[in-house]
Amino acid sequence: MEVFMLELTPLLDKDSKIALYVQLYQYIKHRIEEGKVPTGTILPSIRYLSAQLKISKNTVESAYHQLLAEGYVESKERVGLKVLPLEKPEYTSPIHEDLSKTKETYNKKQETYHYDFKYGDIDIPSFPLLIWKRCLSQALINEPEQLLNPGEIKGDIELRRELAHYLFQSRGVSCSADQIVICSGTQHAISLITQLLSTDGHSVAMENPSYDGAQSIFKNHGWQINAIELEDDGINIEQLQEVKAKVAYITPSHQFPYGMVLPINKRMLLLEWAIKNQSFIIEDDYDSEFRYQGQPIPSLKALDTKERVIYLGTFSKCFTPAVRVSYIVLPQNLMDVYQHMYVNYYQSVPSVIQKGLALFMKEGYFTTHIRKMRKVYENKHKKLVDALNKYMGNNIEIIGQKAGLHLLVKVKNNRTTKELVNAAKKVGVKVYDPTLYALNDKTKINSSLIMMGYGGLSEEKIEKGVHLLHKAWFQ
Repeated sequence: MEVFMLELTPLLDKDSKIALYVQLYQYIKHRIEEGKVPTGTILPSIRYLSAQLKISKNTVESAYHQLLAEGYVESKERVGLKVLPLEKPEYTSPIHEDLSKTKETYNKKQETYHYDFKYGDIDIPSFPLLIWKRCLSQALINEPEQLLNPGEIKGDIELRRELAHYLFQSRGVSCSADQIVICSGTQHAISLITQLLSTDGHSVAMENPSYDGAQSIFKNHGWQINAIELEDDGINIEQLQEVKAKVAYITPSHQFPYGMVLPINKRMLLLEWAIKNQSFIIEDDYDSEFRYQGQPIPSLKALDTKERVIYLGTFSKCFTPAVRVSYIVLPQNLMDVYQHMYVNYYQSVPSVIQKGLALFMKEGYFTTHIRKMRKVYENKHKKLVDALNKYMGNNIEIIGQKAGLHLLVKVKNNRTTKELVNAAKKVGVKVYDPTLYALNDKTKINSSLIMMGYGGLSEEKIEKGVHLLHKAWFQ
């Protein structure tokens, strides 16, 4: 392939509220998407572009980091950053995969451990309890008569308006409040979607491994699950194209549980697959608020021009799972179907919770909370990574992007995951087995892989817990 050298001449506004590195990143990204920067092009060096544009090296480096994270470019040793292709491969004939075997039932009842690296826990000391209490009290005072009624089927209109504004600002999702449906948790949201799409077939393609709660919903509704294996950069698109599924359920911004981010090229191919098959994509954007390097990756829904993506968000990670609030953004072409199918349903989330959340967002507390928690979790992430490297060094490999509230650890001591989990228990530490998220027994997951959440542990406990793990696994 011929290699091109690129000269960049963006017009950067140093007086703009948009950071210079964001302006530069967006400029290069748009030129790649428009085809004005050919595949194989080598971006200018950081030093050269910094001098040419009269901006700092850190600004250029931050822009390049974002392009790398989203898969627009790759780093080539002794060459630099090379632009990756966005072309789409030919579509192959669909086949079906038999998944008749059921996964062994997992007993979710857990014992109490002093050092529990459980995924899904939040940092309770940082929760703005007094402000949240004030918002709930205000909701009771403002409209007491409305709290005694079940409310609109889709949810409180003020909350949906705040969500529409928030999604546009933070995730690039352009939608109206009318497209948003408030649900009592992610599983409830997926259950509504399965019923909504049941007229189009009962087959779903899922990343393997993937969120077990979603697996259970699809199975309980009688859907056929097609397991799609993962590659280093996310879902295997070629394997997906061989499957004739009416729905694909994915976690593109932070794959669960492996943690990789789906690059832009695969996102475009995924959308192309949905358009060709007249299928829908359920984008579970469960913890996109917590990305610790560069900007948050744009959502798949933000790229959707053909109304094939159903966006799914939640307050469980960014606020608290106790409120049991998730939400769906419906494509325009499903609005009438939803109105017809759920005309006799009642809204499942208490009105006081919805109105309290609407006030919390409207008065700016939610944005402040996200900003604070991003820093809190970034510090915990760093503490965990530093502790793992400090005590175990070359004896482990850390897997996952710098995002979310969990990571995976590959332990290099010839023990199985089950043996590692049991050894940790003996020293009072609870770690988790990611094979529980596999869709079938044939799934190839490294036998020495451990899952560790860090949201609910203090930095001190993270350090002590990892120290104990080192004793349990290597001494």
